[in-house]
Amino acid sequence: MPDQSPVLNAGTAKWLPWLVATSFFMQMLDGTILNTALPAIAGDLGENPLRMQAVVVSYMLTQAIFIPASGWLTDRLGPRKLMSGAIGLFTLGSLMCALSSGLYFMVAARIVQGLGGALMMPVGRLVILRLYPKDELVRVLSIITIPGLFGSLAGPALGGGLAQYVSWHWIFLINLPVGLLGILATLRLMPAFEPDRSQPFDYPGFAVFGLSLVLISLSLEGLSHPRFDNALAAGLAALGLLVQAFYWWRLSGRPVSLFKTAIFRIVTFRVGLAANLFARLGSGATPFLLPLLLQVVLGFSPLIAGLLMMPMALASVLAKLVARRLAAHYRYRDILLVNTVFQGALIASLALVPMDMNPAVFCAQLAALGGVNALQFSFLNTYTLMDLPYGESGSGNALMSVMVQLSQSLAVGLAASILIFFQGDSQVTASSDLSLALTAFHYTFLVIGLASMLSAVLFYLSPGERAPGKS
Repeated sequence: MPDQSPVLNAGTAKWLPWLVATSFFMQMLDGTILNTALPAIAGDLGENPLRMQAVVVSYMLTQAIFIPASGWLTDRLGPRKLMSGAIGLFTLGSLMCALSSGLYFMVAARIVQGLGGALMMPVGRLVILRLYPKDELVRVLSIITIPGLFGSLAGPALGGGLAQYVSWHWIFLINLPVGLLGILATLRLMPAFEPDRSQPFDYPGFAVFGLSLVLISLSLEGLSHPRFDNALAAGLAALGLLVQAFYWWRLSGRPVSLFKTAIFRIVTFRVGLAANLFARLGSGATPFLLPLLLQVVLGFSPLIAGLLMMPMALASVLAKLVARRLAAHYRYRDILLVNTVFQGALIASLALVPMDMNPAVFCAQLAALGGVNALQFSFLNTYTLMDLPYGESGSGNALMSVMVQLSQSLAVGLAASILIFFQGDSQVTASSDLSLALTAFHYTFLVIGLASMLSAVLFYLSPGERAPGKS
């Protein structure tokens, strides 16, 4: 982009972070408010609540595909036009979700939402990094992050309350006034950078990379449907992996490329990227599985189910206070090695939840899991990016963001497939079905927990960075 960045006036400097924070809040709220309402949505749409993962996966997968294009689009269109358009797409997708009368229409609406979400936060963060001096970034980024944390904290209970006392449609309709205000604020507050149309874009790489993600996700989606041919699902997965291999073999090393291959020469980046895939299997699957377990099997109302999940979100906020102290005394690699085992063990411990579970014990389990999850990804994100040279940080950060969304999408699809495998094709209606369903959830949590521990092997085999305070 040409060096024509506008000078911030006092009013814009004061309110611009809150505009970006609002977009982050909308995304975080949407990411947590939906899961609690999935059983109610399934009932209205005439679907099995255990097969509603497509509503979640379609959103995350769309974000994973389009995040790599966000930087180029920002330069091409200018942040004001792109940000207002992204909020508009997110708001339109929310309206479409509220109007959905069938699963496929809702999936299409979630794709529109995901496209808006893929552009909102990267654009806002990029503008903040370009406009504010380094000594202001910590304060400004804190303003952006805190509302998002409250969004994740309030989401489960708000989604449950709306689904129980009003209608699940309102979990999407509440985005409409916020989105309209966001568009108006963007047009008023977002600085008008001069667009840079000279930068080329890797269209072939974007198409091939996106196609591979879609094929892999479709294979997992197919495994959760008993009428879908397992051989076809396996074929789609193999084809997706081949297409992904073709991208990295032929298209990633070109002068114009989505990602720079040089970043894979850095050990911490390679290990961190692979660890993200396994470690996020649990953190991506549990928010999807827990509301289903609480409502469909254990019989809790949507509101109570949402309230029971709040300790996990609250503990994740409080864990941020502990992370800084741990980082001052221990190496990231050592912290991650131990924390990964705890994370997997806590997820697997959900296999012990009985039909007459004690809410206090359950909340304690979720609080411990929330705290461990927050520590895991605070350190894992830093570990992955810490050794990247300045010139490679943009490519590395973009690829890690894609991996985060992709791994969470795969986690939901994989968890649903495992759950359906153990559950079979029976509907959850009679008491015998509830007992079978509870056993299926137990096995699913056990498998997901053990899979999450696999990243501990990567940390064990990787070289550790210098210990804090030592030269």
